[in-house]
Amino acid sequence: MKYISTRGDKTPRRFSDILLEGLAPDGGLYLPTHYPIVTRAMLAKWRSLSYAELAFEILSLYIDDIPAADLRRLVDKTYTPEVFGTKEITPLKQVQPGLYLEALSNGPTLAFKDMAMQLLGNLFEYELGRRGETLNILGATSGDTGSAAEYAMRGKAGVNVFMLSPHGRMSPFQQAQMFSLQDANIHNIAIEGVFDDCQDIVKATSNDLEFKRKHRIGTVNSINWARLLAQVVYYFAGYFQATKSEQERVSFAVPSGNFGNICAGHVARMMGLPIKRLVLATNENRVLDEFFRTGSYRPRASAETYETSSPSMDISKASNFERFVFDLLGRNADRVRELFHAGNFQLTPGEFDRISVYGFLSGHSTHADRLETIRQTFKDSGLMVDTHTADGLKVAREYLEPNVPMIVLETALPAKFAETIVEALGREPDRPAALKGIENLPKRFQVMKADAAAVKSYISAHV
Repeated sequence: MKYISTRGDKTPRRFSDILLEGLAPDGGLYLPTHYPIVTRAMLAKWRSLSYAELAFEILSLYIDDIPAADLRRLVDKTYTPEVFGTKEITPLKQVQPGLYLEALSNGPTLAFKDMAMQLLGNLFEYELGRRGETLNILGATSGDTGSAAEYAMRGKAGVNVFMLSPHGRMSPFQQAQMFSLQDANIHNIAIEGVFDDCQDIVKATSNDLEFKRKHRIGTVNSINWARLLAQVVYYFAGYFQATKSEQERVSFAVPSGNFGNICAGHVARMMGLPIKRLVLATNENRVLDEFFRTGSYRPRASAETYETSSPSMDISKASNFERFVFDLLGRNADRVRELFHAGNFQLTPGEFDRISVYGFLSGHSTHADRLETIRQTFKDSGLMVDTHTADGLKVAREYLEPNVPMIVLETALPAKFAETIVEALGREPDRPAALKGIENLPKRFQVMKADAAAVKSYISAHV
């Protein structure tokens, strides 16, 4: 399997190369030259596999430059009940008949990002050890990516992490998870701005090829194909739990900010997993909802990006979105490059009509919707959900169909957003004993202006 860029660079690259690279040299995102097709016979065979076994089968379709025995060992090391709390790893919970929640947040940082990041940490350490190299990871987070990356990379040989986050815009729990880490290889930088400012700095630094190569800059954001690939697995796992035969179809509803999570669903669907609908749920920052309804993509400026009670989706520029647009436009790299260089764009009527072929629908949720969904879900099913998952549930209910199970992907545990849970339910959410009082731990972080040059200077001084 080889990989190419969404912006036209067709230099074939292996998985282990793009694992450490992040953005392509032309500023595009990596995708495989083709999606392997999964047959019904393969699905039937995979139905009885454990999560780790399933992950190995799917990853093997895309990774052919890591020996199979090594890949199996890395996967088995990652997906264990000790790390993720249950034998199923991603158990399905019924909210109401036909509506399910796939639990993805039982990992170390209580968010779905652990599902991919734990594997990424092990892959990085393996590949760097194999090459005798080091890597300086530069990432941006709106809340959960940062802690998931840092917990996956802390203490890993040959890896330093420089994580940018929007100063004062994460929940107190999210901040504490990141800033309380004292590991020497972890560097937290709080940027005076919004998440999009952080993401812009990561992209600007990645596009400075001289700096990138000199300092061995890599990324753990969902622009990294390896992370998105790991997320494809739980779509298959959810499907197998919600169905009894390969003749059945399901739909997924996915809270979406940076488009990485639902893009993994798009990949699973392209592979042949019987997904009828991919339902994209946003909060008050409706850029993606607007696109899927009108064909207009209009990222907002920082001042126009709302600060909401589902902060991990307070994103205007969805960096993974380019991967879907590449497929939507028939992999026309020239057209993709033209659109994304413009920033704002409007699809032609013919291009917009193609969206229906890919099964996407969309909707949005507000703070009032969030509170009502949290209350109603807890009352009806006894399940306490976080604010982002509530957005997914609210929009999922708008698209329920008879005889088509709807699976909502859980974003995080409610403990990460206690203030809104208290507002909705009048009680504090439970949290693991090990994380009680985390907000009171000493914090280690650096506040900086939204300036790529300043961030690069900081990295140079700390590698």
